[in-house]
Amino acid sequence: MAKVEDERAFFSEAWIEPPQKPQKKAVAEEKPHYHGHRDRLRERFVAGGPDALPDYELLELLLFRLIPRVDTKPIAKALIARFGSLAEVLGAPASLLEEVKGIGPAVATDLKVIAATAQRMARGEVRGREVLSNWTQLLDYCRSAMAFENREQFRILFLDKKNGLIADEVQQTGTVDHTPVYPREVVKRALELSASAVILVHNHPSGDPTPSRADIEMTKQIIDTAKPLGIAVHDHIIIGRKGNASMKGLLLI
Repeated sequence: MAKVEDERAFFSEAWIEPPQKPQKKAVAEEKPHYHGHRDRLRERFVAGGPDALPDYELLELLLFRLIPRVDTKPIAKALIARFGSLAEVLGAPASLLEEVKGIGPAVATDLKVIAATAQRMARGEVRGREVLSNWTQLLDYCRSAMAFENREQFRILFLDKKNGLIADEVQQTGTVDHTPVYPREVVKRALELSASAVILVHNHPSGDPTPSRADIEMTKQIIDTAKPLGIAVHDHIIIGRKGNASMKGLLLI
């Protein structure tokens, strides 16, 4: 009997785990306020296309992926306020983009990659085609490539006998208001590419595309140098933030 009593005493003193209180279900983490905004913005884009969104909202859509856990609306508005438009944001140097709060080196680089992709697409629209019959696409390409550069660039579009684009080259890059251009070098390169014609293009970082007297004189020198060799100069286009100017359209050449 003693043995039985001892066993009973042992089990009576053994620790018994108290019943656990049922735990309350964890409260679902509340989503940041901008999540719903992002969904609505995407829906508007899908339903109405890019024209349904102003520049800052289209820029927001780009920043959603680049800055995933931040409200990007203030950043997009700050970029537009600083540079003026979506095109100017994408055309701005990375160093200036980084001056806007919320834009670091990685995001600035990603925006420049997007800009380069857009330029590549625009160039693909005109390469190998008869550019004179696709003038609007040509101007769109030149604008995307040059309008927002902070230094002057002198670009040459080399054309074959059917006015198809053979090559597109930046021959010179200058200062904020001047680019040295050498007519003999322009003609020499045209001969190397067996081009029958060229279209000259340069930008005015000031934004005003009005041709200067120096622009006109330089164009006439290139025409005089190229003509005896059978190379036509179809036009000289000046690109600015505020638009573009055609010297041929202005009857300057």
